[in-house]
Amino acid sequence: MRLLRSNLRKLVRRPATWVTFLLLVALLLLIFVAVVASTAQESDPEVALAARLVVTFPEAYAVVLSMILGIGGLLAVCYGGAIAGSEWQWGTLKAAVARGEGRSRYTLLAYAAVALFAVLGLVSAFAIGVASAAVGATILDVPLDGMGDTDALGRLPELFGRAALAVSMNTALGYAIATIARSQLAGIAVGIGVYFAEGIASIFLPSVIQWFPFSAGGAVVAQGGDVSFGGGGEAAASTTLDPNIAVVVVLAWLVAALAVSAVMTERAEIGG
Repeated sequence: MRLLRSNLRKLVRRPATWVTFLLLVALLLLIFVAVVASTAQESDPEVALAARLVVTFPEAYAVVLSMILGIGGLLAVCYGGAIAGSEWQWGTLKAAVARGEGRSRYTLLAYAAVALFAVLGLVSAFAIGVASAAVGATILDVPLDGMGDTDALGRLPELFGRAALAVSMNTALGYAIATIARSQLAGIAVGIGVYFAEGIASIFLPSVIQWFPFSAGGAVVAQGGDVSFGGGGEAAASTTLDPNIAVVVVLAWLVAALAVSAVMTERAEIGG
């Protein structure tokens, strides 16, 4: 616990923590502004009705989480890569090993601190997103009665658990990439490359790419395929993992990424 608390205190002061969170919130707010502005000017009633789904409760709860995972998946990878890379470039890991800390233990506890901040960012962004959706609903004259829907509120803890798992996996992916490369820049750049490569490949090989980390992470909060950010109807639903299967796949990617980070740290030459 001492080592975990030390890492948490360190991350509070890191600019990467706050820059990542503020960027997530800014992009989330930008989406809501765009949705509200375009819906208010939309002349096609069917298109306007579809756009209003983003600010219609209780569906908006799952939509906001899907939006955060869609935006935050990449940001979480970059955040994990930035923190893990700094452990090598700034010599923190070397100093920790020199004072007797176990390599794997230090690496995994450092990751735990990063993942905890990522999950806290998820919760905070969700609160801001729900508030933004409520404001958008008010502007578009959409009733807010669904905000108190007991069934939807009862499902929120499970949705949060699923979303937290996906964000933790994305963070672990960036953490592992930066650990392999021992570089912040490489961790961020490769993470971004993998993110966009997976998105492009999903156009041509959707049945294969659905098992990859970002696609699986986006599927964990899907509600029967009817509420998802960036969905494409029946065609998209046919190539999206079942939410329960997606949880297992995401967990497998998380474990694999942490195992790679631990093994690479154990085998790396840290002296010098």
